[in-house]
Amino acid sequence: MTSQQNLEGKTALVTGGSRGIGAATALRLAREGADVALTYVNGKEAAEDVAREIRRLGRRAVTLRADAADPQEASDVVGRAAGELDALDVLVNNAGVGLLGPVESLTLADADRVLAVNVRAVFLACRAAAVRMREGGRIITIGTCMTQRVPGPGGTLYATGKSALIGLTKALARELGPRGITANIVHPGPIDTDMNPADGPYAPGQAALTALGRFGTPDEVASMVAYLAGGDAAYVTGAEFAVDGGHAA
Repeated sequence: MTSQQNLEGKTALVTGGSRGIGAATALRLAREGADVALTYVNGKEAAEDVAREIRRLGRRAVTLRADAADPQEASDVVGRAAGELDALDVLVNNAGVGLLGPVESLTLADADRVLAVNVRAVFLACRAAAVRMREGGRIITIGTCMTQRVPGPGGTLYATGKSALIGLTKALARELGPRGITANIVHPGPIDTDMNPADGPYAPGQAALTALGRFGTPDEVASMVAYLAGGDAAYVTGAEFAVDGGHAA
């Protein structure tokens, strides 16, 4: 059996799946055999492009608009995805916002926005998934290398929100473990996406902070997510995985 059947018969929801790491993850899970629902806020056409590619792979694909900043939408979209796909086996919490700046310049509105999307929405999605997820399910959350090492100023709010997800992951592992449901978190380092391109003005400095001296790719993060979603990772839970090129080394 090849890895192409690793997720055969499984269903997955990837939040923020229209581009970058989310799109790469949705496609990788489909290649492994899963049917995939993905959410978007503004990138409808990009989400539909990902869905069309998933269907070309012979899997079912559903696109769902959901604003992670809206608590009702962040919660309800899990049920919508499970309804469209008839089940839910894998939840990938990928949607997030980045906001960097001097701590004294950050406003209450900034804090509310970042924590709503990066923390509250993830908690609500996990809570909704816990109700619907089948035995042996997988919850995989995308964190950041900045929870392991903050190399310079400006990351206070972003690192705060993402660090909260570590505690959430460990607590979920304990709570859902008796049902065979695992919860893990993946910390990407500098990844070449449209939001942080490898040829951008700040890229050389970011690459220099890694042991490998380069940006990673969305596919390299998606590969770790696919491993954690599959059967080979059934005894892996409550853990953190760095896909960061040695950023934290």
